[in-house]
Amino acid sequence: MNTKIESLGECNNPSPAGYECWTPETSRVMIQTIFETEEALQEHLKDPLFFEQAGPRKKIFFDPSTVTAGIVTCGGLCPGINDVIRALVMELHYRYGVTRILGFPFGYEGLVKQSGHRPVELHPDKVAQIMNQGGSILSSSRGNQKVEDMVDTLCLYGVKMLFTIGGDGTLRGAQAISEEVKRRKEDIAIVGIPKTIDNDINYVQKTFGFSTAFSKAVEAVNCAHTEAKGAPNGIGLVKLMGRHSGFIAVNAALASKNVNFVLIPENDFDLEGEGAFLPVLKERMKKRGHAVIIVAEGAGQKYFEDKNETDDSGNKKLNDIGVFMKDKINQYFKKEGIKTNLKYIDPSYIIRSVPANEEDSVFCGFLAQNAVHAAMCGKTNMVVGIWNNVFTYIPISIAVGERKVLKPGQSALWRALLGSTGQPNNMKAKSV
Repeated sequence: MNTKIESLGECNNPSPAGYECWTPETSRVMIQTIFETEEALQEHLKDPLFFEQAGPRKKIFFDPSTVTAGIVTCGGLCPGINDVIRALVMELHYRYGVTRILGFPFGYEGLVKQSGHRPVELHPDKVAQIMNQGGSILSSSRGNQKVEDMVDTLCLYGVKMLFTIGGDGTLRGAQAISEEVKRRKEDIAIVGIPKTIDNDINYVQKTFGFSTAFSKAVEAVNCAHTEAKGAPNGIGLVKLMGRHSGFIAVNAALASKNVNFVLIPENDFDLEGEGAFLPVLKERMKKRGHAVIIVAEGAGQKYFEDKNETDDSGNKKLNDIGVFMKDKINQYFKKEGIKTNLKYIDPSYIIRSVPANEEDSVFCGFLAQNAVHAAMCGKTNMVVGIWNNVFTYIPISIAVGERKVLKPGQSALWRALLGSTGQPNNMKAKSV
């Protein structure tokens, strides 16, 4: 794995940021920190893998007085986008003295001249209070655009650094832009800030918006618990986001403490047969008279025919597992002669469109500030993230190389969930 960050050239300009503490260019963050034996540690130290530590450098590549910076937000909405935009503008303006910052509206579509969108100038007064709004003041969109057209627009406006805020699809787009910039031998730094409430970016410990999203989801889960307790044989069923990863579902369950079953994409389950989900649910209802279930949107897709369809971002279109589970649970208990009262809640778009909570707001600021430090040094084709609780710079190729998922067999998070819910580790039907 090549963790070296691409650079536009030597850093010969003194930084005007005025910090008393600087991060050395040579500072590194060790990727692996846990070893089963001392021998394994010693072997690893012979050729260890590191990420570059994020932070301000004494010398930078660009002369900030000549810089035009660009910001674009892509993909689905997420809590904290406006916090990131605000922090980018404030850091660029106040610490580095950049006077021209352009926000390109409606995602990568805004970087294509033919779309008719025009950039808006961003300055501290314009962004001062935007953290109180959900969504993005620049709006967003999905879908690929012609990379040559996007780079043409950057050159037209004299953009020297572009900050792309988005998930894996956005980062792939940023990678393509970076490669086209390199082909043209232009000095334009492309820096990604990873945005996804699913928290599924590879080698990024946590993405912004995730904390807010699962915290907001807890409200729906607790309402489901109230509904379940408020009727004979009550069942509260909540569908949460999580196309490929169950991080939101698991964290919401752990935070609520009122959840009995969590179904996620990474842990296969059967519906009927000894040891399968529905019989286990029936036993729970016999003993306790109520149950709360969370199902992640990507769980149980094996029960549907493959649509072979994708959205504008290239994501596979999923079938609605929430409605499917609601119908299957009702049908099963009707067949068993047990009357139940099931309430179904789908808060999907609510949890992603709210303003960031306090924790995420602080986190967004750190990500944005470190992204500015990177761009000023001419670092490009890279993502700012956090790993082992230290802010890092990693190549986009690593961030999009594979998707981060929860691994039930190896995960302390999953063990904690089993202890909190009491559900079986495995809800596959036992073979006869």
